[in-house]
Amino acid sequence: MKPLTQLFMRLGYEFSDSELARVALTHRSAGGFNNERLEFLGDAMLDLVIAEYLFQFRPQASEGDLSRLRASLVKRETLASIAAELELGDYLKLGSGELRTGGFNRSSILADALEALLAAIYLEGGYQAARDVVLALYADRLENLPESAALRDPKTQLQEWLQARGIDRPAYSVESVSGLAHEQQFKVICTVATLEISCEGHGTSRRRAEQDAAEAALSRIGNEQPQV
Repeated sequence: MKPLTQLFMRLGYEFSDSELARVALTHRSAGGFNNERLEFLGDAMLDLVIAEYLFQFRPQASEGDLSRLRASLVKRETLASIAAELELGDYLKLGSGELRTGGFNRSSILADALEALLAAIYLEGGYQAARDVVLALYADRLENLPESAALRDPKTQLQEWLQARGIDRPAYSVESVSGLAHEQQFKVICTVATLEISCEGHGTSRRRAEQDAAEAALSRIGNEQPQV
Protein backbone atom coordinates (compact mmCIF):
# COMPACT_ATOMS: atom_id res chain seq x y z
CA MET A 1 0.00 0.00 0.00
CA LYS A 2 1.36 3.41 -0.98
CA PRO A 3 1.87 6.17 1.64
CA LEU A 4 -1.32 8.18 2.13
CA THR A 5 0.64 11.41 1.71
CA GLN A 6 0.80 10.74 -2.04
CA LEU A 7 -2.97 10.43 -2.19
CA PHE A 8 -3.42 13.60 -0.15
CA MET A 9 -1.28 15.47 -2.67
CA ARG A 10 -3.43 14.24 -5.54
CA LEU A 11 -6.58 15.25 -3.70
CA GLY A 12 -5.24 18.65 -2.77
CA TYR A 13 -6.33 18.02 0.80
CA GLU A 14 -4.14 17.09 3.80
CA PHE A 15 -5.93 15.09 6.48
CA SER A 16 -5.17 16.02 10.07
CA ASP A 17 -6.64 12.67 11.12
CA SER A 18 -5.15 10.09 8.79
CA GLU A 19 -7.10 7.37 10.60
CA LEU A 20 -10.33 8.83 9.23
CA ALA A 21 -8.88 8.55 5.73
CA ARG A 22 -7.87 4.93 6.40
CA VAL A 23 -11.41 4.05 7.44
CA ALA A 24 -12.69 5.65 4.22
CA LEU A 25 -10.34 3.37 2.27
CA THR A 26 -11.27 0.19 4.15
CA HIS A 27 -13.67 -2.16 2.39
CA ARG A 28 -16.14 -4.20 4.46
CA SER A 29 -14.35 -7.38 3.41
CA ALA A 30 -11.41 -6.34 5.59
CA GLY A 31 -13.55 -6.52 8.75
CA GLY A 32 -13.77 -4.05 11.60
CA PHE A 33 -14.46 -0.40 10.89
CA ASN A 34 -15.13 0.08 7.17
CA ASN A 35 -16.30 2.74 4.75
CA GLU A 36 -19.96 1.78 4.28
CA ARG A 37 -21.39 4.54 6.49
CA LEU A 38 -19.00 7.11 5.03
CA GLU A 39 -19.98 6.04 1.52
CA PHE A 40 -23.64 6.76 2.39
CA LEU A 41 -22.77 10.27 3.52
CA GLY A 42 -20.38 10.92 0.62
CA ASP A 43 -23.05 9.93 -1.91
CA ALA A 44 -25.44 12.57 -0.54
CA MET A 45 -22.75 15.24 -0.26
CA LEU A 46 -21.55 14.63 -3.83
CA ASP A 47 -25.11 14.89 -5.14
CA LEU A 48 -25.47 18.28 -3.45
CA VAL A 49 -22.18 19.70 -4.75
CA ILE A 50 -22.85 18.63 -8.33
CA ALA A 51 -26.50 19.74 -8.21
CA GLU A 52 -25.48 23.13 -6.84
CA TYR A 53 -22.86 23.60 -9.56
CA LEU A 54 -25.26 22.63 -12.37
CA PHE A 55 -28.00 24.87 -10.95
CA GLN A 56 -25.61 27.84 -11.04
CA PHE A 57 -23.90 27.22 -14.37
CA ARG A 58 -26.77 25.77 -16.44
CA PRO A 59 -29.43 28.44 -15.74
CA GLN A 60 -31.46 27.58 -18.83
CA ALA A 61 -31.57 23.83 -18.25
CA SER A 62 -34.85 22.19 -17.26
CA GLU A 63 -35.22 20.03 -14.17
CA GLY A 64 -35.11 16.91 -16.31
CA ASP A 65 -31.93 18.00 -18.08
CA LEU A 66 -30.28 18.92 -14.76
CA SER A 67 -31.19 15.50 -13.37
CA ARG A 68 -29.70 13.72 -16.37
CA LEU A 69 -26.51 15.78 -16.21
CA ARG A 70 -26.13 15.09 -12.50
CA ALA A 71 -26.79 11.38 -12.99
CA SER A 72 -24.08 11.18 -15.65
CA LEU A 73 -21.58 12.82 -13.30
CA VAL A 74 -22.27 10.83 -10.13
CA LYS A 75 -22.89 7.38 -11.66
CA ARG A 76 -20.63 4.49 -10.70
CA GLU A 77 -18.68 4.51 -13.95
CA THR A 78 -17.72 8.17 -13.59
CA LEU A 79 -16.75 7.75 -9.93
CA ALA A 80 -14.67 4.68 -10.72
CA SER A 81 -12.93 6.56 -13.53
CA ILE A 82 -12.00 9.42 -11.19
CA ALA A 83 -10.86 6.91 -8.56
CA ALA A 84 -8.64 5.24 -11.16
CA GLU A 85 -7.14 8.62 -12.06
CA LEU A 86 -6.26 9.01 -8.38
CA GLU A 87 -4.86 5.45 -8.36
CA LEU A 88 -7.17 4.86 -5.41
CA GLY A 89 -6.89 1.10 -5.72
CA ASP A 90 -3.30 1.32 -4.47
CA TYR A 91 -4.53 2.68 -1.13
CA LEU A 92 -7.47 0.36 -0.43
CA LYS A 93 -7.59 -2.08 2.46
CA LEU A 94 -9.38 -5.22 1.31
CA GLY A 95 -10.08 -8.66 2.70
CA SER A 96 -8.18 -11.66 1.37
CA GLY A 97 -11.07 -12.73 -0.85
CA GLU A 98 -11.29 -9.37 -2.61
CA LEU A 99 -7.51 -9.25 -2.96
CA ARG A 100 -7.50 -12.62 -4.71
CA THR A 101 -10.21 -11.55 -7.14
CA GLY A 102 -8.76 -8.14 -7.98
CA GLY A 103 -11.13 -6.06 -5.87
CA PHE A 104 -8.80 -3.07 -6.01
CA ASN A 105 -9.79 -2.70 -9.68
CA ARG A 106 -13.53 -3.32 -9.24
CA SER A 107 -15.65 -0.33 -10.25
CA SER A 108 -18.12 -0.66 -7.38
CA ILE A 109 -15.38 -0.79 -4.75
CA LEU A 110 -13.50 2.15 -6.27
CA ALA A 111 -16.64 4.26 -6.58
CA ASP A 112 -17.72 3.56 -3.00
CA ALA A 113 -14.23 4.32 -1.66
CA LEU A 114 -14.14 7.66 -3.46
CA GLU A 115 -17.51 8.66 -2.01
CA ALA A 116 -16.33 7.59 1.46
CA LEU A 117 -13.15 9.62 1.08
CA LEU A 118 -15.14 12.70 0.11
CA ALA A 119 -17.33 12.19 3.18
CA ALA A 120 -14.22 11.98 5.34
CA ILE A 121 -13.02 15.31 3.94
CA TYR A 122 -16.45 16.80 4.65
CA LEU A 123 -16.44 15.55 8.24
CA GLU A 124 -12.96 16.85 8.96
CA GLY A 125 -12.73 19.98 6.86
CA GLY A 126 -16.35 21.00 6.36
CA TYR A 127 -18.53 21.51 3.31
CA GLN A 128 -16.35 24.11 1.58
CA ALA A 129 -13.23 21.92 1.75
CA ALA A 130 -15.15 18.93 0.39
CA ARG A 131 -16.76 21.06 -2.33
CA ASP A 132 -13.36 22.38 -3.42
CA VAL A 133 -12.01 18.84 -3.75
CA VAL A 134 -15.05 17.64 -5.69
CA LEU A 135 -14.92 20.54 -8.15
CA ALA A 136 -11.18 20.04 -8.65
CA LEU A 137 -11.63 16.32 -9.34
CA TYR A 138 -14.49 17.03 -11.74
CA ALA A 139 -12.93 20.11 -13.37
CA ASP A 140 -12.40 18.65 -16.85
CA ARG A 141 -15.78 16.95 -16.88
CA LEU A 142 -17.60 20.09 -15.77
CA GLU A 143 -15.85 22.17 -18.42
CA ASN A 144 -16.87 19.69 -21.10
CA LEU A 145 -20.45 18.91 -20.16
CA PRO A 146 -22.39 17.28 -22.99
CA GLU A 147 -25.49 18.82 -24.44
CA SER A 148 -28.59 17.77 -22.55
CA ALA A 149 -30.05 15.91 -25.54
CA ALA A 150 -27.01 13.65 -25.70
CA LEU A 151 -27.81 12.35 -22.20
CA ARG A 152 -31.28 11.13 -23.01
CA ASP A 153 -31.32 7.35 -23.09
CA PRO A 154 -32.22 5.58 -26.37
CA LYS A 155 -35.80 4.79 -25.27
CA THR A 156 -36.43 8.45 -24.43
CA GLN A 157 -34.80 9.64 -27.66
CA LEU A 158 -36.88 7.24 -29.74
CA GLN A 159 -40.13 8.17 -28.03
CA GLU A 160 -39.46 11.92 -28.36
CA TRP A 161 -38.54 11.51 -32.05
CA LEU A 162 -41.77 9.62 -32.75
CA GLN A 163 -43.99 11.95 -30.72
CA ALA A 164 -42.59 14.99 -32.51
CA ARG A 165 -43.83 13.46 -35.77
CA GLY A 166 -47.20 12.24 -34.51
CA ILE A 167 -46.17 8.59 -34.66
CA ASP A 168 -47.44 6.10 -32.08
CA ARG A 169 -45.15 4.94 -29.29
CA PRO A 170 -42.92 1.93 -29.91
CA ALA A 171 -43.90 -1.44 -28.45
CA TYR A 172 -41.43 -3.63 -26.55
CA SER A 173 -41.82 -7.36 -26.10
CA VAL A 174 -39.60 -9.89 -24.36
CA GLU A 175 -38.85 -12.66 -26.82
CA SER A 176 -36.71 -14.85 -24.58
CA VAL A 177 -34.85 -15.05 -21.27
CA SER A 178 -31.89 -17.40 -21.01
CA GLY A 179 -29.12 -18.25 -18.57
CA LEU A 180 -28.94 -18.82 -14.83
CA ALA A 181 -30.86 -16.62 -12.40
CA HIS A 182 -27.82 -14.42 -11.66
CA GLU A 183 -26.60 -14.38 -15.27
CA GLN A 184 -29.78 -13.93 -17.27
CA GLN A 185 -29.79 -12.64 -20.82
CA PHE A 186 -32.89 -10.92 -22.17
CA LYS A 187 -33.88 -10.65 -25.81
CA VAL A 188 -36.35 -7.84 -26.55
CA ILE A 189 -38.00 -6.70 -29.76
CA CYS A 190 -38.79 -3.02 -30.32
CA THR A 191 -41.53 -2.47 -32.91
CA VAL A 192 -42.57 0.80 -34.54
CA ALA A 193 -45.60 -0.39 -36.49
CA THR A 194 -46.20 2.83 -38.46
CA LEU A 195 -42.67 2.75 -39.85
CA GLU A 196 -42.68 -1.05 -40.24
CA ILE A 197 -39.54 -1.26 -38.11
CA SER A 198 -38.76 -4.16 -35.79
CA CYS A 199 -35.40 -4.30 -34.03
CA GLU A 200 -33.79 -6.74 -31.62
CA GLY A 201 -31.97 -5.86 -28.41
CA HIS A 202 -30.03 -7.85 -25.81
CA GLY A 203 -29.02 -7.19 -22.21
CA THR A 204 -28.57 -8.57 -18.71
CA SER A 205 -31.91 -7.05 -17.69
CA ARG A 206 -35.16 -6.24 -19.47
CA ARG A 207 -34.42 -2.53 -19.19
CA ARG A 208 -30.99 -2.86 -20.78
CA ALA A 209 -32.34 -5.04 -23.55
CA GLU A 210 -35.08 -2.48 -24.27
CA GLN A 211 -32.50 0.31 -24.42
CA ASP A 212 -30.40 -1.77 -26.82
CA ALA A 213 -33.43 -2.44 -29.03
CA ALA A 214 -34.40 1.26 -29.00
CA GLU A 215 -30.88 2.22 -30.01
CA ALA A 216 -31.06 -0.22 -32.91
CA ALA A 217 -34.41 1.30 -33.96
CA LEU A 218 -32.94 4.82 -33.88
CA SER A 219 -30.11 3.63 -36.07
CA ARG A 220 -32.56 2.08 -38.55
CA ILE A 221 -34.59 5.27 -38.66
CA GLY A 222 -31.49 7.36 -39.23
CA ASN A 223 -30.30 5.10 -42.02
CA GLU A 224 -33.57 4.43 -43.79
CA GLN A 225 -36.03 7.26 -43.10
CA PRO A 226 -34.24 10.45 -42.06
CA GLN A 227 -36.96 12.65 -43.58
CA VAL A 228 -39.96 11.09 -41.87
